[in-house]
Amino acid sequence: MSKAECELYFKKIDSKGFRVKYWDEEVVDYGKGEPNFTITFKKDLADFSIKEGDLTELIEDNAEEIIDIDGKIDDICAAFGFNQETDTFKTIKRQILLSIAELLINVRKERQKKEVQSHYDLGNDFFSLWLDDTMTYSCAYFKDPNMSLRDAQIEKINHTLKKLDLKKDERLLDIGSGWGHLILKAAQEYGVKCMGITLSEEQFRATKDLIKRSGLEDRVEVRLMNYLDLDENKLQFDKIVSVGMFEHVGKENLEKYFEKINKLLVDKGLSLLHTITLPEVSEEDSFSIWLKKYIFPGGYIPELRELVSILPKYDFHLMHLESLRMNYALTLDKWYENYSLHAKEIEEKFGRQFMRRWGFYLKGCANAFRTSGLDVHQLLFSKGLNNDMPLTFEYIYK
Repeated sequence: MSKAECELYFKKIDSKGFRVKYWDEEVVDYGKGEPNFTITFKKDLADFSIKEGDLTELIEDNAEEIIDIDGKIDDICAAFGFNQETDTFKTIKRQILLSIAELLINVRKERQKKEVQSHYDLGNDFFSLWLDDTMTYSCAYFKDPNMSLRDAQIEKINHTLKKLDLKKDERLLDIGSGWGHLILKAAQEYGVKCMGITLSEEQFRATKDLIKRSGLEDRVEVRLMNYLDLDENKLQFDKIVSVGMFEHVGKENLEKYFEKINKLLVDKGLSLLHTITLPEVSEEDSFSIWLKKYIFPGGYIPELRELVSILPKYDFHLMHLESLRMNYALTLDKWYENYSLHAKEIEEKFGRQFMRRWGFYLKGCANAFRTSGLDVHQLLFSKGLNNDMPLTFEYIYK
């Protein structure tokens, strides 16, 4: 990678000002206005033979020797974004972003510690530091941008349950039920019988305890199992909901998900899928690669049109579609604020590299929702034609 190629790349970036210090000690300002952050190249990139498949390993081994970043993470993310480049400067962009992820604002890279094998079983104590007390780990719903995180999460649960048009004694399945507040609220306020499914032992134990403390053992249960193992010959549901779980299904299992929903859902039954989406799926950008390696191994974010195109194959009819994109950006802002307050505590327990990575994950995702086309949608669909629903969706927004 030559200096000329770097200069051409930086000149193309339309953002607030930033400064680049090259390995030959030349200092150049790019963008508009005074520099908001500084990129320092410590070595000539021509010294490194970069192959696309080896890029991550190169950064892992040499990040502290190659590049240093100094500035606010918001400004850096806004300048480079996370959209896939289609021109010849893709490689340098990926190198810079991966370096930002590893170094996270002018901090030398530590040697990689043993990777945490599970995302959700890091411990309820960890998540409780920065989630609200409902322990809802998905996009909130802000009727007012000044709402507290807790109030916005309760509004999200209310908003989701309203869409399902629940009736007393109906059977509700929640796939990926998290810490259980959605199924608990559904039973308490709508009188439905609920089952939650989770693969997380931490969430399972916490939900069991919540159900017991609420005295709802006769109406709510939670199972530690894969939803694909549910026996449709013994279990049928009037309504099925899944919030923030679908991203873990994997590309090869998208249709298996809808096939299973079809088998578990009664005729005219309703299902709501709440999931992150992309406008289109192309070669993965560096932020996605980084997330898969360190935060969500095996994750896959589908195109919205990819999901909509599958629905008719299983006699599903899309009834309502809503984007909550900016709501997720605000949610991540709130999480990051809470996380920052406990950064020292998290560092003491998990190490500095872990603390920095999760901070970058939360802040980087907030920026991605604002700038890259990353979205989150709620899709409400029926099995077969349902002519019994209200004629308008006013009932959701009352």
